[in-house]
Amino acid sequence: MIRKQIYVDAGASYQKVEIRNYSYEDIPALISLQKECFPPPFPEELLWNEKQLRSHVDVFQEGALCAVAAGRIIGSMTGLIVHFDPDHPRHKWEEVTDHGYIRNHVSRGNSLYVVDISVSPSYRKLGIGKWLMQTMYELTVFKGLERLLGGGRIPHYHQSAESLSPEQYVQAVLDGKKRDPVLSFLLHCGRSPLCIIPDYLDDEESLGHAVLMEWKNPFYHDRQ
Repeated sequence: MIRKQIYVDAGASYQKVEIRNYSYEDIPALISLQKECFPPPFPEELLWNEKQLRSHVDVFQEGALCAVAAGRIIGSMTGLIVHFDPDHPRHKWEEVTDHGYIRNHVSRGNSLYVVDISVSPSYRKLGIGKWLMQTMYELTVFKGLERLLGGGRIPHYHQSAESLSPEQYVQAVLDGKKRDPVLSFLLHCGRSPLCIIPDYLDDEESLGHAVLMEWKNPFYHDRQ
């Protein structure tokens, strides 16, 4: 199980934050956090419900993380282990996450797949999301997995869709001509784009598109 303490720069002072695995007792706070982080037009049916969160704890609690400050859950991140085939990278969110229940977790898989990450708007810009991601990288290394993966939303894409294809939009972000709150964050965390996945998620802002983002485990070696 994971439990670690960090201090984040809050401007006038450093604030203590604990990153740990979440449990049944944290479920009401996690549901509240989801509503705070993903207001409309994000589909309400895609927010975590109690049954899904209980399943995360039951199936793979090591990959169920939360960040806590001053006794309040301010961030969360969930993952599962899958077997990823680089020759067939495209998939839908509901397929790879078992509709958010992660019952398709494969303990002998080759990749840690990030299902979700959220940080309270009140605590953004403090590096909480990056620390949660770093903890998932550590879990990837600890488990001896080849990579960390996840489909990243591109919520600003709808503003440029008339003039740019999804691939052109991602390249514009890479070239520094555009900024996207999710894609730019993932790049800042060390993730690399692999491909565009159409119809990944019912996401009005991203027009259904996602970017499959990878972090390769630098310590990985094939033991077979």
